[in-house]
Amino acid sequence: MPETAVKSDQAGLYWLRWMALAAAVLLLDQLTKLYIMGQFSLGESRTVNSFFNLVRAHNEGAAFSFLSDAGGWQRWFLTLVSVVVSAVIVVWLTKLPRQRLLEGLGLSLILGGALGNLYDRLTLGYVVDFLDFHWSGWHFAAFNVADMGISVGAGLIIVDALFFQPSESDQPAA
Repeated sequence: MPETAVKSDQAGLYWLRWMALAAAVLLLDQLTKLYIMGQFSLGESRTVNSFFNLVRAHNEGAAFSFLSDAGGWQRWFLTLVSVVVSAVIVVWLTKLPRQRLLEGLGLSLILGGALGNLYDRLTLGYVVDFLDFHWSGWHFAAFNVADMGISVGAGLIIVDALFFQPSESDQPAA
């Protein structure tokens, strides 16, 4: 096979690196949730230090427990949103120019997080949260590794959009 054909094939599969990163986020998320579910009963909390606890919480809603008391329909609505967003991100990543590293990193983190929480919704009917930060009696909403991936990924997408405008060479060929 000529050298240019090999380079072309490697460039065409570049997006697989992003999928591997998303899979790593998904795996880390699920392993940490399995550990928490095996070690903690629902609502149980263990102090780690003066501002952080591990806790087992079940979130039937979206971020910050939004819609958690909506009666059950939100499970399927949020599942559908996760499936659509994940599909859009997969297509986006396959078309992303290799120079768009920050954008690819952000999208991969979001994808891994979305799939982690999607898996929970499909198999459990809720998302397992366990990271509880607090200060002076005020507790931030409990969250998990998937939520961290989504949040950090969204932050990277925003930074990329604000500070790293794509050049003409980054644009996909028409």
